Amino acid sequence: MATEGSGLEFHPMDQFVVKPLFGAGDVHWYTPTNVTLWLALVVLASVALLVLGTRGRAIVPNRSQSIAELAYGLVHKMVEDIAGKDGLKYFPYIMTLFMFIVFGNLLGLLPKSFTVTSHIAVTGVLAFSVFFTVTAIGFIKNGVHFLDLFWVRSAPLAIRPVLAVIEVISYFVRPVSHSIRLAGNMIAGHAVIKVFAGFAAIAAVAPVSIIAVVGMFAFELLVAFIQAYVFTILTCVYLKDALHPSH
Repeated sequence: MATEGSGLEFHPMDQFVVKPLFGAGDVHWYTPTNVTLWLALVVLASVALLVLGTRGRAIVPNRSQSIAELAYGLVHKMVEDIAGKDGLKYFPYIMTLFMFIVFGNLLGLLPKSFTVTSHIAVTGVLAFSVFFTVTAIGFIKNGVHFLDLFWVRSAPLAIRPVLAVIEVISYFVRPVSHSIRLAGNMIAGHAVIKVFAGFAAIAAVAPVSIIAVVGMFAFELLVAFIQAYVFTILTCVYLKDALHPSH
């Protein structure tokens, strides 16, 4: 994007380009990239909060322990309320998803960082892992009765086959919508921030641009938590369907 007559040029989507971490050239499957670096930092941040931040197990918790306990309580209650007590055995997996997405979103707001959750390759892996996991749980726990999920017994018999087709389609669309929702929100918010930041170099609109950047940054902090919450709560809903498939 260029501003005519100002010499200003910026590209909001450049921040999402995957680049080699060392040197230049083509990116292969074995090439360390900026994505590799920030994925590692997301994992380290999660470990630092949940393991190192709580190792004291103080009766009066410090800040890191308080944050870790709040996150633990939030996800634990979410799983229990939605999937039931039999869903709690899968709590570690869901808690890991939540923390990974939260830190992926938040670290992406740092200057010169890379938002790993803005790439469909990352969110797609998360979404498809949930899809295959809950599908496997559904068949292992219920056998062929898992297919009751697609047969709406409360509906009139004549329209049940039509509803079954709709249910099957919606089921297989889940990982697509699950992944695109997260990546799309991250891309949109970061691109808008970059656009406003680019106009800050123009003196006439700099004050307005700076205010807009601050406002969007605050909004993106909220979105970072909301998107992690939405991804997690949908995972719990899908798990509930796998554990209790009958309508």
